[in-house]
Amino acid sequence: MDQKQPITQTGMANVQSELEKLIKVDREEIKKTIAEAREHGDLKENAEYHAAKEKQSIIEGRISKLQGVVANSQVIDTASITSETIVFGATVTLLDEEGEEVIYQIVGQEESDLTKGKISFQSPIGKALLGKSEGDTVVVKAPKGDIEYEVDSFEFK
Repeated sequence: MDQKQPITQTGMANVQSELEKLIKVDREEIKKTIAEAREHGDLKENAEYHAAKEKQSIIEGRISKLQGVVANSQVIDTASITSETIVFGATVTLLDEEGEEVIYQIVGQEESDLTKGKISFQSPIGKALLGKSEGDTVVVKAPKGDIEYEVDSFEFK
């Protein structure tokens, strides 16, 4: 990864919090579980041991991924952004074709979560919104077909 990926301060705090829990809590618990399973004897037929080793592998993989995110991210203070157009970190209020209001914050890939209204700047809607202003019409190329939005407003929190 040549270029650092943007992430909000909240997103980085969440990544670091999860990483700390995985290292200090989950990793230590799985070590104990593996040690206990070893005490039960024959490892070839020990389902407890194999399940624990599989869980350990998942935990170590997630730790590695999150360490990569921390190393390859650039934290952006979204509250200090002043822009006349929509850029990374903006919280955007859109009106859909039926006039319904939809609110999204444009964030980094690792912190995107549609259920929380956080979309990646690399997603189709994120890409379509970047550089737009209030009153602009945005057409998003979605799998179901084109979706049209009007930018009602945007702010940086």
